[in-house]
Amino acid sequence: MPSLLLRSLVCCATALLCLGAQAQVVRCTDARTGQVTYTDGACAGGATAHEVEPRKTAEELHQERAQAAEALERKQQRLEQEAAATRLQAEREALRQREQAARTPPRPDYARSPECQRSRRQWQELNDAQIREPLVHHPALDAAQRQMDLDCLGPEGYAEMERARASQRPPIVVVPGARPAYVPPPPRPRLTHCTEFTCFDAQGKAYPRAGPGRLPGPDGTCRSAGGRAPC
Repeated sequence: MPSLLLRSLVCCATALLCLGAQAQVVRCTDARTGQVTYTDGACAGGATAHEVEPRKTAEELHQERAQAAEALERKQQRLEQEAAATRLQAEREALRQREQAARTPPRPDYARSPECQRSRRQWQELNDAQIREPLVHHPALDAAQRQMDLDCLGPEGYAEMERARASQRPPIVVVPGARPAYVPPPPRPRLTHCTEFTCFDAQGKAYPRAGPGRLPGPDGTCRSAGGRAPC
């Protein structure tokens, strides 16, 4: 393909040079109107002719052809060098990848391991028991599910599964229990005055002074021994 391109460029350059050998550019200026035209032959009558590009000699044409061919050859060599460098770089990269793949140990197939098969059977048994007794909670089923994920997915896959579960799990909000309002105890009755048979407290409640019983005193209660209470 590069050789075909080189041949095409050489042919084009040769054709242009051959055309230049036969063509001659002449600028024609009309003496009456001043209009300028260009031609490769003779100017019309009355127009001033000025040779813009003179006819080249055979030696000049030969030298231009040689320079054009040399430039095309240098360009072809540069393209071939760049293509060779690209192929060499691709071969080095492929070799590096093969060497890296050879050094990297193969990833174990956790899904086909005996541990995965055993965990699957254990989970299946617990899941069947849950289906038979849907109202009975089997707490070991969750542990069997996690053990099966670990054995069948491997440590990395299990870690990704746990992160996915954590992102889907609704957050748990702990609401502190409301503290019950403090209710002060009722005030202890205190005697304010007594008559011969009855004593009265601050709330107007009456207490007999004769007979057994307890009466509220200034420091607590006092007992009546069948007579007058000494409160």
